[in-house]
Amino acid sequence: MHKKLSLGLSLGFYGNLTFVIFALVCYIYYKSFDPASGFSKVLEVCAYLCLFGGFAMLAAADVLIIITTRMRKLLKTVFSLYIVMEAVMMYCELNSFKVLSFYDPYSVWLAIIHSVLSAAVCFCFLDLDRYKHPFESTVIICIGIILGGMFGTILNIRIYFGILANAISFTILFAMIRSMLNRNIIEIDCHGDSARVAEYKGVFETEPDTGNNSDNK
Repeated sequence: MHKKLSLGLSLGFYGNLTFVIFALVCYIYYKSFDPASGFSKVLEVCAYLCLFGGFAMLAAADVLIIITTRMRKLLKTVFSLYIVMEAVMMYCELNSFKVLSFYDPYSVWLAIIHSVLSAAVCFCFLDLDRYKHPFESTVIICIGIILGGMFGTILNIRIYFGILANAISFTILFAMIRSMLNRNIIEIDCHGDSARVAEYKGVFETEPDTGNNSDNK
């Protein structure tokens, strides 16, 4: 596996895992919220650390995937936009008690739009290596987890339930992509991939004369 791609997938995994922690911290934060409580302030700091840390890791993962893999412009574009969308949603979620009066964390339409857009981004990951059934199955399962995040509004849970569903889904997705690459179930062609260069040389170039033809003279 290409070293930069391997690092990008690892950062994507840990970045999404950090967002899982963020959602859990938010759950505790809103269950025990008290403006005068020191515990609430500690939880808020932890949430911001998870937010910025996860965003930094995902942004780095995005850059590494962009500069490493060939083509796949749609995937690269939508994943970049997805990272920005999640960062904005998390910021709004943390500040809804303060100054963001326009933000409704229990909005059904917000939950639906958030889940559908996230599922579309997940679907675009099929572009990494299409028509491999194990990978297709993984993407379908991850999309199902994302769409399940919409049902948080039915249970009267804030939008962080959808953020949690997304984070779990993409954590699984990045882990499975890395695992399938290591087991050669899928292949992702990268810039400067020596294995691919060797393969193309074997198809398009002839082998040099080794002198074996002298036996036929």
